[in-house]
Amino acid sequence: MARYGQCSGLTATLAPLAVLLAIVSAEPAQATLYQLATPEDVVVGEDQTVQTVYEDTLYDLARKFSLGSEEVIRVNPGVDPWLPGAGKQIIIPGRHILPPAPHEGIVINLPEHRLYYYPKPQRGQPGQVITYPISIGKMDWQTPIGVTHVIAKEKNPVWYPPESVRKEHAAAGDPLPARVPSGPDNPLGLFAMRLAAGNGTYMIHGTNNPIAVGLPVTHGCIRLYPEDVAQLFPMIPVGMPVRIINQPVKVAWVDGQLLLEAHPPVDAEGQSFEPDVDQFADLLRTAVGDSTVAIHWDYAREVLQKADGVLATVGLEADLKALNTDGSADR
Repeated sequence: MARYGQCSGLTATLAPLAVLLAIVSAEPAQATLYQLATPEDVVVGEDQTVQTVYEDTLYDLARKFSLGSEEVIRVNPGVDPWLPGAGKQIIIPGRHILPPAPHEGIVINLPEHRLYYYPKPQRGQPGQVITYPISIGKMDWQTPIGVTHVIAKEKNPVWYPPESVRKEHAAAGDPLPARVPSGPDNPLGLFAMRLAAGNGTYMIHGTNNPIAVGLPVTHGCIRLYPEDVAQLFPMIPVGMPVRIINQPVKVAWVDGQLLLEAHPPVDAEGQSFEPDVDQFADLLRTAVGDSTVAIHWDYAREVLQKADGVLATVGLEADLKALNTDGSADR
């Protein structure tokens, strides 16, 4: 069976209030809705540890817990992603600092390969956020940075590979047809939302290759797991704003503690690369601004170097003596 792997575009501690949505089997991702009681709630989710059974792969676990494959592989070094074996303790990094952008519409942070959707709050009700792992653009195909909006929605989309993509595949010995109908061979999946950027060639859509969610494997489009895009699609009206940002370092103040979340940076081609710790440290200083904070810089630099997406306490509003050498706070 043919499979086409490209899309058509050039394209605060918050108590865990997760509501699992649209779980249709043990396999699909547990896309999660979080309640935001106040605008100051900026940290959602929780990390956890699970024990593998014989049939598990890290790719299966990533999908089950609404994570990209690299998110799970990165925090479990030394574990074979295909054959972890039974009885292994696997870290599931499910805690996130909300990206620095308005809490409205869709926000996509490229370095963390993650989409955040903020439903319009009902009068008198708390705000909400739903988050999904995504794939982003690679190579010379750039996912656009900035504010755009949804201009069209399509169920069962037909894929018309642009000439540039067809030439690329032909050169690689993998020729593409001019038209790929909806179905299991269509890389757009069953749902697609076109964005105003790129004359409508950029899209948020599903995939026929879910194992690649979380990787820079598209021609600029934003891919979601099939069950995630099926859930998101009916909630998004035409005209919904979409903000695409590139923020590898995120910080949050929670109960006097400075939390740091770092991800491998991405270049203009959507490729992840090893962080420059000095540049990351400058980003941390900028994010903290003029706040009076004692930062444990040795530990902060270690967290920035790892860039594994796991939140860490790296500073306190109190004096530095209250911070242990491993970056945790005395209680």
